[in-house]
Amino acid sequence: MYRPEKGLDFKFIDRTVNERFQVGGVDCLIHKYLGPVAPQGDDITPTTPDTSVNSVAELGIQDVLFMENRDRQYSPDVFVIRGIYQMQDLDFNLSQFGLFLNNDTIMMHFHLKSSVEALSRKIMPGDVIELPHLKDEYALDDNITALKRFYVVQDVSRPTSGFSVTWYPHLLKAKCVPLVDSQEFNQILDQDSGNGDGSTLKDLLSTYNQNIKINDQIIEQAIADSPSSGYETRSFYVIPTADSGLISGASSEYDDASIEQMVADASIVLQTPDRNLYIGYLTGNSIPPNGAPFGSGITFPTGPAQGSFFLRTDYSPNVLYRFDGKNWVMFEQDVRMTMNQFGAENVANGVFAGQQIRQTQKAGFINNTNTSTINGQTVIERQSLHQILRPRADR
Repeated sequence: MYRPEKGLDFKFIDRTVNERFQVGGVDCLIHKYLGPVAPQGDDITPTTPDTSVNSVAELGIQDVLFMENRDRQYSPDVFVIRGIYQMQDLDFNLSQFGLFLNNDTIMMHFHLKSSVEALSRKIMPGDVIELPHLKDEYALDDNITALKRFYVVQDVSRPTSGFSVTWYPHLLKAKCVPLVDSQEFNQILDQDSGNGDGSTLKDLLSTYNQNIKINDQIIEQAIADSPSSGYETRSFYVIPTADSGLISGASSEYDDASIEQMVADASIVLQTPDRNLYIGYLTGNSIPPNGAPFGSGITFPTGPAQGSFFLRTDYSPNVLYRFDGKNWVMFEQDVRMTMNQFGAENVANGVFAGQQIRQTQKAGFINNTNTSTINGQTVIERQSLHQILRPRADR
């Protein structure tokens, strides 16, 4: 039955196969993938595709370093074609750590010629399929709009069952996975949900807002349980000791009774320790031991008493000093930090008002939103590598 050309036999079989899809198939709304958005000008991460800009072809790659297309552009027109797939139950897999879904991937078949005529090309990875027949019209909340199920085409092949006796293919087989709330599908998820309240598909389909609320509650509980990193030593009472390990003022010739009597001697016990006895990972908290009073500032006070403490706040981290009678000797550094990741902008917007800002590289470098003026030009201090390494014309 094979012929070098597609003759009448092929056309007859192809029309018959297409009729099978028209009669027994289901409507599939195709959101056609047009290609990744080409960054324009000084845009670092274009998150909203613009139909007015020139996008690269469907086979183009936006980021050749990570080999991914994070900002995708889809056609504003929705194409309707017929598809056939095997319905299956979604079972939970409890044999692994955590909770996983089995059979959440569907294999959908399309008629090759009719899909090409509708889309002007074959179905390809990146296309989004909307299945209106999977709408849940009987939700518990009547105010919730019945939403369709969205799938993303992950792979496309020609199945062996799609070849006829003429040795020519008539079908396409698409591997489809459920759509998730990610940057690639912002243009689709930002569409109106049809609920009449201005909400978008992302508001109804995505669990992002719920996850953020849960995460914020976890952070608040973690801050309450462990407000600072490292070890808490303020609850321990420190008895001043000499280099020999005995109580200050005692000698090795004293017996145990004499030492016990000296422990009760307030003139000895109330002396401040001349060194920090708790040295370890993140133990410094800039607070003197035994709750001793101390001052703070950017300059040392005049006429201090021996054993007094003073916190220098002009150092980062802050440094606690002790006066030994002649000099101010560093006692410890305030290295214990808050466990949150709040920056100045988080505290300023009132959401985390009153929280302490953690002075880390993440707060001051990675999340840096400051700008600087260089040669009369305002420059964002945090820039991506492709912006820094981009060649610029000499002026």
